[in-house]
Order: sequence, then structure tokens, then C-alpha cells
Amino acid sequence: MTDRLGASEARQTQGSPTEVFWAFLWLGLTSFGGPIAHLGYFRDELVIRRRWLSDQSYADLVALCQFLPGPASSQVGFALGMMRAGWMGAIAAFVAFTLPSALVLSGFAVTAASMSGPIGSGALHGLKIVAVAIVAQAVWGMARTLCPDRARAAIAVLAVILLAFLPAAVGMICAIVVGAVIGLMLGRGTAMSTGGHMAMPVTKVQAGLALATFAVLLVGLPLIAGVSNSLNVVDSFFRAGSLVFGGGHVVLPLLQAEVVDPGWVTADQFLAGYGAAQAVPGPLFAFAAYLGAVLGPEPNGGVGAVLALLALFLPGFLLLIGALPFWDHFRTIPAAQSALQGSNAAVVGILGAALYTPVFTSAVLDMQDFALALLCFVALLVWKAPPWLVVIIAAVGGIGLQLLG
Repeated sequence: MTDRLGASEARQTQGSPTEVFWAFLWLGLTSFGGPIAHLGYFRDELVIRRRWLSDQSYADLVALCQFLPGPASSQVGFALGMMRAGWMGAIAAFVAFTLPSALVLSGFAVTAASMSGPIGSGALHGLKIVAVAIVAQAVWGMARTLCPDRARAAIAVLAVILLAFLPAAVGMICAIVVGAVIGLMLGRGTAMSTGGHMAMPVTKVQAGLALATFAVLLVGLPLIAGVSNSLNVVDSFFRAGSLVFGGGHVVLPLLQAEVVDPGWVTADQFLAGYGAAQAVPGPLFAFAAYLGAVLGPEPNGGVGAVLALLALFLPGFLLLIGALPFWDHFRTIPAAQSALQGSNAAVVGILGAALYTPVFTSAVLDMQDFALALLCFVALLVWKAPPWLVVIIAAVGGIGLQLLG
């Protein structure tokens, strides 16, 4: 993105990292509802109330972050902090927005192991069941948006077929690549608007270094991962964070392939943590803090939580930094939009496959479980209940089923 802005808007971008930190800490404590809701909170607080930037600039930034792999709402927050207070502002925005949910989920990782008896085990089972409803809602919503025609619906089905016959990690990469190629062949992308320039303290040299760092880590980490468990953890979470197209819920199958399949985390631990992540504000990627804390091999605990969290977020931030100076030109290329449409359709299939396994097969054990999962799904989709409330309903329902059984 170009650094050309009017003088009045340029003055609005001046601020301090401390100001950014407190603004985003409030958002991290109050932003419930997932990535799309987060973008609404950001607009209300930073565009409408604080007037840090114009609506057009904000829309332009959101478009970029939705195009790139990674956690879109956290990438938008990172960029907003950078616009307001430079590089330190970007770091302050990330830390403040992520810290509340990361601390809560790390604490849950410590206490979950001690939850026993009908109340503890029932609540944990309820958290696994609510994950079924949350992921089903995500698949439904993404399918309607990203697979609106026969061709893209076929791409989603093809992705499920690939995952049925290939190992999870390989199948997901193949599905995204095949989806992008088919999208290019369909050629239905259109150039985006060229309005809405934004000032960012990122030069083309810095952007190139960020992209080079991303490429080196993506290729190099698997080569040195065997040196230590810490590098192995960083490699797994970095790879998962590199492939998150289409929304935060897509991280579920990616992380499942990286931590459950090798036996680092049990399927029950994974789904309980994912359910708990729906009840806290802030980014869904904070789920990594929980996973890092409960990892079977060391590092785990606090060290594992920090390593997993940073490794999962890092690729999305590197790609964002790398794209900033070039976005104005890149978004005018229809072929890029066509490839994105195809890969996003494949992502719907990937998440649909994860809905079946491990989510449904691990959580729904009988008709009573299915009834509770269906109740939670209808509450989310039809009654528009907030996710945190549905999580509470599922936990109470799980306790009730345990006591009745």
C-alpha cells in the first residue's frame, strides 16, 4: 500500500504504543463472537469513536487481511497498531488483544486435568459437544459465502475426497493447491477497487525481508525440527499458521493434524480446549496457548504456550508485512482473485472433513449427545445466541447427561 495520504489523515495516524496497548486491551477483554465480530468491534472503537483512520482505509485493510492466510482480525489489529504508532504500536496491539484469552486458556489447560467426577467430566464432554455446533455453523456460513455455485461446491467436495484418501497434512495442502488451480481455470475473479490508500511504515526492502523470512522458516524448520522438541513444536505450529485460508476456524483441522495425529495432545483434550476457546473474547488463535500448555512432550506449560502462540501467529504477520507495499497493485489482478476463490472453496471442504473427524466422531457418542449438539447448533444459527452463552449451555448439558447416565 502506498504511503500517500492527505495531511489530515496522516495526522490521525500519530499516536503512542501505550495508547495502542490500552485500546486493544479493552478490545481483547470485550470482543466476543469470532473474527467477523472482531472487525465490527474494531470499526466501532477505532474508526467511529477514536477516528484513527477513515472508513475507506479500514475497508481496504480488511480486504487485504481477508485475502492473506492467517488470523484476519489479528492481522487487522496488527496493521492498525502499526498505522497508529509504528512497529512498536503493532506489537502492542497484538500483545494486548491476545493476552486476555491466552491467559484464560492457559489457565484452563492447567485446571482441566484436575476436573474429574460427574461434574468435571460432564463439563469437559459438553465442551467437546459444543465444538460440533461451532464447526458446523462455520461450515454452513462459509459454504454459503465461498461456494455459491456448482463449480466451487464441486471444489469443496473434491477437497473432502482428497482428505479421505491422503494423510491429513498432505491432503490439506493438495486440496488448497488443486482448488487454486481450478479457480484459475474458471477465471471468475474480478479486480478490486483501487481506492483507499493507507500509510504504513513498511518499505519494499522490509517487505521483501519479511517474505524471505517466511519462506526460509517454512522450508527450513522441517529440516532442523529434529534437533530439539522446541523446534519441532515451532515447526508444527508455524506450518499450521501458514495455511489458514478463509477464517479462524480453519486452524482446527490444521492443528489437529499437527498435534493430535502425532499423539502430542489427545482428541479429548483438543476438543475440550477448542470448546473453551469459544467462550473467551479475543482471537481464536489463542487456542494455541492451550495446546502448547497441554502438550505431551516438553516444552509444555507456560513455555509451550508462548512458543505455540508465537509460532502460530508469526506466518500471518510476516505475510501481512510482505504484502503491504504491493497490495494496491496486486488486488487489481483478476487471476489472483480467481485463485483465491478456488482455494477458499477447498477450505470449506477441509473444514467439512474436520467436522466429521475428529470433531463429530470424538464428541457425539450416542443420541443424547447428538440432541445436545443439535440444540447448540440451532441456538447459534437460528436463535443467534452468543457463542459464550452456547458454551455454558453445552457445559451444563454435559453435566446433566453425565448425572443422568
